[in-house]
Amino acid sequence: MVLTGSGTEGKRSRPHKKHHRRDPAEMKPGLAARQAAARLLSAVTESRASLDGLLDATGGNPAFTGLGDQDRLLVRAILLSALRHLRVIDAFIDQLVDTPLPDGAKALRQVLRVGAAQILYLDIPDRAAVDLAVSQADADPRNRRFAGLVNALLRRMAREKETVLPEISAVTPDFPEWFESRLRRSYADEADAILSNLSQPPAIDLTVKTDAEGWAARLGGVVLPTGSVRIGRPEGPVSGFEGYDDGGWWVQDAAASLPAQMFSKLEGLEIADLCAAPGGKTAQLALAGARVTACDQSANRLERLRGNMARLGFDVATRLTRAQDLVAPDGFDGVLLDAPCSSTGTVRRHPDIFYTKGPDDIERLAQVQRDLLDHAAGLVRPQGELVFANCSIDPAEGEEMVAGFLADHPAWKIKPIDPARWPGLELAITKKGEIRTHPAMLANEDPRLAGLDGFYGVVLTRR
Repeated sequence: MVLTGSGTEGKRSRPHKKHHRRDPAEMKPGLAARQAAARLLSAVTESRASLDGLLDATGGNPAFTGLGDQDRLLVRAILLSALRHLRVIDAFIDQLVDTPLPDGAKALRQVLRVGAAQILYLDIPDRAAVDLAVSQADADPRNRRFAGLVNALLRRMAREKETVLPEISAVTPDFPEWFESRLRRSYADEADAILSNLSQPPAIDLTVKTDAEGWAARLGGVVLPTGSVRIGRPEGPVSGFEGYDDGGWWVQDAAASLPAQMFSKLEGLEIADLCAAPGGKTAQLALAGARVTACDQSANRLERLRGNMARLGFDVATRLTRAQDLVAPDGFDGVLLDAPCSSTGTVRRHPDIFYTKGPDDIERLAQVQRDLLDHAAGLVRPQGELVFANCSIDPAEGEEMVAGFLADHPAWKIKPIDPARWPGLELAITKKGEIRTHPAMLANEDPRLAGLDGFYGVVLTRR
């Protein structure tokens, strides 16, 4: 296996002395971060592990949680760039070798992917990315014999990226065929704009307790039609921003803030938030004056919700239970069901979804949502409201699923949303009065400030 057109450079192997090797993380700064990135990239692409779970600050993968703050930020940036552009990265790698990498060389490909993500998409010196990739290969017995190949391939990639990357990007699809075909079928007029925006890293939106204009001025952001404050992409962790420790705001995509705002009234009412963790919508409900019971089936996620409520200063009841097992003889004035879904509306911020979910999951999860909705309807008091929502962009998990529910439950109906409630988001209100957002909404000259997650929401009441 040699580099295409690389002469003998790709054939050299590095000599290795037979001596005790020190811990590689002690030998070279930054190596542990690259090793963690390769390990987690493998977990996503080969084992369909959720990136959110792997990068959880407390319960995440030890290779990540054991790093310092700056290295964690670097690992996150590498993984998001690698997953967002993985098809292009793989095509570039494959173009630089005259024979395909061996099927068994999965660990080698992850090293190359991590190096390529830095060279092609991150503001990291090419020399440092190459050097650390070679050290990473050299420290792994599975890859040690390929250290010369890693060196030659990534050095050539760095030299040729200005001309080759645009050529490969122009002919390599960014998204799986199943995703694009379903998207075009459902969003014929907006599909190209949606796909274009999905290729851009998302902004960071904040839900603020009060004074959105003031927080926008202090943090250098803008106020959105949802009332959220959008701050673009900060350099450091948001936990270091003014207002975080004081609980003045929390991170929540603008589209995700809509479902909790869809209730007609919340002050003083008893509201159940099913599938509540990590608690962004729970906090909104509490802020509006509701008496909230937050439920989740994951003890770790529920503990995270409790921590978030403590930071924000909200007092909510919590229940460790599956939503479909929740029993409430007296019912609730309102129920919010933000149901588990394929999350295809959030691929801008969660590009791992393309490697952890597929079309079969959409059909399976639509049935899960229907079962949850059937149960949630039984928890609502006669004059109450049931808000159903999820972050799938696929109508099979939204409009179509709800239409099936209404056909089987003639006592229920859609309570239409008034577009006047969200000036600037009128296009997100469907003819039936549902909410449907997608990444081509909220256009902005700066792509870093444009777009919304794909979200579906509907208010259901008894006739």
